[in-house]
Amino acid sequence: MPKPAIDMHVHAFPDSLAGRAIEALEAACPWQAVGDGTVADLLASMGASGIDVSAVFTIATRPDQVEGILRWCEDIRCDRIEPFASVHPETPEPERWIERIAAGGFKGIKLHPMYQDFAIDERRMDRLYAACQDTGLIVAFHCGQDIGYPPDDDRAGAARLANMLPRWPGLRVISSHMGGWRAWGAAETHLLGMPNVWLDTSFSLEEMGAARAVRMMRRHGLDRVIFGTDWPWRSQDAGLAFLHGLGLSAAEEQAVRNSNAASLLGL
Repeated sequence: MPKPAIDMHVHAFPDSLAGRAIEALEAACPWQAVGDGTVADLLASMGASGIDVSAVFTIATRPDQVEGILRWCEDIRCDRIEPFASVHPETPEPERWIERIAAGGFKGIKLHPMYQDFAIDERRMDRLYAACQDTGLIVAFHCGQDIGYPPDDDRAGAARLANMLPRWPGLRVISSHMGGWRAWGAAETHLLGMPNVWLDTSFSLEEMGAARAVRMMRRHGLDRVIFGTDWPWRSQDAGLAFLHGLGLSAAEEQAVRNSNAASLLGL
């Protein structure tokens, strides 16, 4: 029997905000959410799907949101929920917040170049990356296109990530959406095989197709591919079913659905 899965890319919101957040996001994209965005509904989905742990990604779209997000992460953290906090690029003294997040026992932070108005390889981000490298925090990036922005917006592009990484050889990075949503050619060119980069499968496998997904996984190294869904925008149950249908060996599938993420998180 396979071990319970770890979903390394989900989103949730405080109960008081979830309804409005989902409504606003649905209005900006052609998809409907499969859940209501609350932690309770996420836990119900996990129970029904055989997900043991979910990494909840947050995004501070303004500097003044950083502290509130961190407090909420503290509130929801449990043995089944692993929250990633967020630091805005314009946050004063970002090192102080990174140190506080790491001291609190959190595993990483989430950054979104479009929502937070930065490019991955901008030099102004170096203070933040240096602090994450020094404290051992994982940096999870949104990578590739975003449905709310023009397709030629390359601030989250694989080339920019590949340009930044040599400056911080000890920084551990999650490159979401198989290295770049709807920009998988760039991910194949610039990211595959790079050390300290984990690709998550969120919101990508069904669109990119099984053959390409498997080719990219094996070229990058199946020890650095981690299962993710982007819940509540993708069903966790359906995501696991699609992963199983890729035709990976049992050991490869087990690594993607559980072992790699467990090792990355130190579980």
